[in-house]
Amino acid sequence: MTDTTTHHEDDLGTPLDLLLADASRGPVRRFLPGMSGVKFAAGLARHPRAVAGRTAGLTAELARVQVGRSEIAPHPKDRRFSDEAWAKNPFLRRTLQSYLAAGEAMRGLVDDAGLGHGDEQRMGFIVDNLVEASSPSNSPVLNPKVLKRIIDTGGGNLVAGGRRFVRDFATAPRVPSMVEPDAFEVGEDLAVTPGQVVLRTDVFELIQYAPQTPKVRTVPLLIVPPTINKYYVIDLAEQRSLVEHLVRDGQQVYCISWRNPDARHADWGLDTYGEAILEAMTTAQDISRQDQVAVLGICSGGMLASMVMAHLAATDDLDRVAAFSLAVTVLDQHDAGLPSALLSHKGAAASTRASREKGYLDGRALAEIFAWLRPNDLIWNYWVNNYLMGHAPKAFDILYWNADPVRMTAGMHRDFMDLALRNALTEAGGATLLGTPIDLGDIDVDSYVVAGIADHLCKWESCYRTTQLFGGDSRFVLSTSGHIAAMVNPPGNEKASFQTSDSNPESAAEWLDGARRVKGTWWDDYAAWLAARTGPERGKPRRAGSARFEPLCDAPGTYVHDR
Repeated sequence: MTDTTTHHEDDLGTPLDLLLADASRGPVRRFLPGMSGVKFAAGLARHPRAVAGRTAGLTAELARVQVGRSEIAPHPKDRRFSDEAWAKNPFLRRTLQSYLAAGEAMRGLVDDAGLGHGDEQRMGFIVDNLVEASSPSNSPVLNPKVLKRIIDTGGGNLVAGGRRFVRDFATAPRVPSMVEPDAFEVGEDLAVTPGQVVLRTDVFELIQYAPQTPKVRTVPLLIVPPTINKYYVIDLAEQRSLVEHLVRDGQQVYCISWRNPDARHADWGLDTYGEAILEAMTTAQDISRQDQVAVLGICSGGMLASMVMAHLAATDDLDRVAAFSLAVTVLDQHDAGLPSALLSHKGAAASTRASREKGYLDGRALAEIFAWLRPNDLIWNYWVNNYLMGHAPKAFDILYWNADPVRMTAGMHRDFMDLALRNALTEAGGATLLGTPIDLGDIDVDSYVVAGIADHLCKWESCYRTTQLFGGDSRFVLSTSGHIAAMVNPPGNEKASFQTSDSNPESAAEWLDGARRVKGTWWDDYAAWLAARTGPERGKPRRAGSARFEPLCDAPGTYVHDR
């Protein structure tokens, strides 16, 4: 895996429920500052000295740029300006330095305004996008690589790029393609760990993976994936699959594959998906002939699974769960980073109203939002590669999965918005599931909570607060990766490591100070943690399913192919 691929993985993210409110807004409206802009202007007016100092500093720097005395330079790892012409050509060097100086000043003004957390995050989001969009590397008449390409191809690159532009912007999401639509095939290149579908309902298919060891641990693991993405982020290519890793370690693994809903399923909400998880648990227990099951919830699937755990606790049925795990999941939404800052009551109301009228929230709209969260890497990088250079985007499995979203029902959209706006899961009885008041403090089974230190969607500090919400013993693990790379973290990467600690103090910063670094992937640590809680080994099952649950088809099933 190249550094470029790893970089993309760190910057990508599954659609996060906290940004669902912006999904129904047009791209222009999304960048209007609204009241945050008014507060920004008022803040600058209250700090005239800071503004004057910032302006004077920019003027002085631009003067140094013009006489060739400026030392401002791009970050060494900024690939946009890697061509030597940016440093050696006097005109391009001055253009670049002027851009860097102006961008630094614009970002500095957001700090000078003294805004509150939410307004500062929103204005920072808008300013960052403006700065990234104005980069000289995005211009075909300034980018030296593009100019050389035009000469080499006689302008053919712009013709090919124009065709790609028309194709990409003809339909949603209206952002540059990150991967060709035929780069991979699910079931052939991706999601290839052997298994069979042993249950199909209107809501989900349940996959039972074939054992790959002579003996298996008795208690099975059920994986609850996100509800706005296809499940196979945890079963990518060979050697890059968490499922494959666990199965080869002797763990029995079952995984839910959610249906891609449409307008017919508009009423499906938290209760529908909570009931589905309970049904999947019961099926896994029945087939494995066990009284218990371990559960792993991922992102929005982790929120659902946590509510199910609390429901089981309230109904005196939590002894069905041998161990509970969460990955890149935020349950406490307080100051949860940029996504939560972009969330507003007005925006949530408008978005839920739009999804109610349509019956669902389109995953393609979410893909557009998340691309603009990292415009340099997920928009302008592909603008240059696809349209200006005329190249096809490289075939990355993560990018293909990211471009294969699913819809969210209007009911689920409404319920997630309500949870986020009220931060309901942090208060006992603040939310209900299947008629049961939810109290996360009643979850007293051992838990394993993993986050990514580079995660820009689910801040690791927010993920850490889960350890303070649960009532049992929690092992918190902090990966060096981002939101998705934390899930696709196979052995073999010499740079991979994670941090953990034997105690979970109230403060995330205090935890980090006392944490120890472990070389390697958290996958191995998690497999060992599971092994200690999923019972003794026994002979592997001779076949998939049971008399009651006969296999229906081979993995990855049928629902994963729905578009």
